[in-house]
Amino acid sequence: MRGVTPNYYHSYTFFFFFFVVLLALFLHVFSINTLSSTETLTISSNRTIVSPGNIFELGSSKLQQALEMISYANLVLLDHSGTLVWSTNLTRTVKSPVVAELLDNGNFVLRDSKGNYQNRFLWQSFDYPVDTLLPEMKIGRDLKTGHETFLSSWRSPYDPSSGDFSFKLGTQGLPEFYLFKKEFLLYRSGPWNGVGFSGIPTMQNWSYFDVVNNFIENREEVAYNGIRHHRNGTCLAFYRPRNAICTKCGRDSYCDTKTSPTCNCIKGFVPKNVTAWALGDTFEGCVRKSRLNCHRDGFFLLMKRMKLPGTSTAIVDKTIGLNECKERCSKDCNCTGFANKDIQNGGSGCVIWTGELMDMRNYVVGGQDLYVKIGLYN
Repeated sequence: MRGVTPNYYHSYTFFFFFFVVLLALFLHVFSINTLSSTETLTISSNRTIVSPGNIFELGSSKLQQALEMISYANLVLLDHSGTLVWSTNLTRTVKSPVVAELLDNGNFVLRDSKGNYQNRFLWQSFDYPVDTLLPEMKIGRDLKTGHETFLSSWRSPYDPSSGDFSFKLGTQGLPEFYLFKKEFLLYRSGPWNGVGFSGIPTMQNWSYFDVVNNFIENREEVAYNGIRHHRNGTCLAFYRPRNAICTKCGRDSYCDTKTSPTCNCIKGFVPKNVTAWALGDTFEGCVRKSRLNCHRDGFFLLMKRMKLPGTSTAIVDKTIGLNECKERCSKDCNCTGFANKDIQNGGSGCVIWTGELMDMRNYVVGGQDLYVKIGLYN
C-alpha cells in the first residue's frame, strides 16, 4: 500500500538515503539488517542497518532526523523538529510483531516477524523506486490497483525530493519507455517487439553480455526489468542512443543520421513547408504527394530497420500474422501503416497505425520492418 505524504510536505516523495557501497573488510561482524518497533535510526546515533551480504546500507540523511517504526506497524520519517514527513500509512491489522528488514537485493521491507515470503510483505521499497533501478526491481503498472512504478530524478545532488525528470513505462498500445522533463517528452525507446525495444537496436546484439530481458505482460501487470550479467557482476542498464531525439523531423518523416539533412520524408511524401524544410526547420514534417484512394490504393512501402512510431493510439491484435495484418490495413481507409507486434520466430501479431507516423528512425542494424501505405503511383 502506498505511503501518504502530508500536504505540508507535498513536495517530498518517499525516499530513504540508500547508498550502495562495497563495505570495507573491517565491517563489524555483528551488523544487523532489521529494525524493530522499539528502534529508531537517527543522525545523532550514527546507526545504520546493513544487508546480509554487506552490499547495501541504510540510515538517516541530513534532511531527515529519524526513521522509526511506530506501534501500528508503520514506518515514519520525521524531520529535525519531529514533524511527520512521510509514512507507509498501512491500515491492515497485524497480530504478530512487525520488523523492517533490508534484504540482500536492496529491497527494504516491512514484514510479519514470523515469515519473510514476498507475498507476505506488508510494504516494500521496490514498489516506490526513486532515481535508481536495481536488479529485481520493476518499472511498470499494476493493472489491478493502477499503481505505477517509475524512476524520478533528485531535485538536486543534496535534495532527494522529486526533480524534473521521470522515466516511465507506457502501457497504452505496445509497452515502451518514455523519458520526461516535467510533462515534456524528451525520448521514447520505441515499442517492445519481443526481443527488445525497436528504438534501442543494441539490445538485440549484446554479445559481450548475457542479457536477460524480463518483460512481464499479463492481466495483472505490465512491467520490465532488464538485467545484464557481466563476468564481474550484475548490473542493469538502459541507453539513450546518441542523437535519439528525432521528433524535430515532424510527421510522416524519419531520422537517419547517415544522411544530410538527417530528416527525410517517407517515399511518396514531400515536405509540408518546402521553404522551412530547406532552411533546416523540419518540425512541420511531410505530407502525401497525392491523397490515397481508399478503394484503389493498397500498396505498401517496406521500411527496414526502423524505430517504429508510437503505438498509444495504434490498433494491436496479438492473434493474427503479417498477411492478415496487411489485408486489414488495405481494407481500412484510415490505415497508414502496419508491422508485426513480435519479431521472434519469424514474426507474429499485428500493429496498425491510423494516423500520422511520428518519431521514426532508420538504423544500420536492429530496428524493425515497417510497412507504410502509399498510393499506386508512388
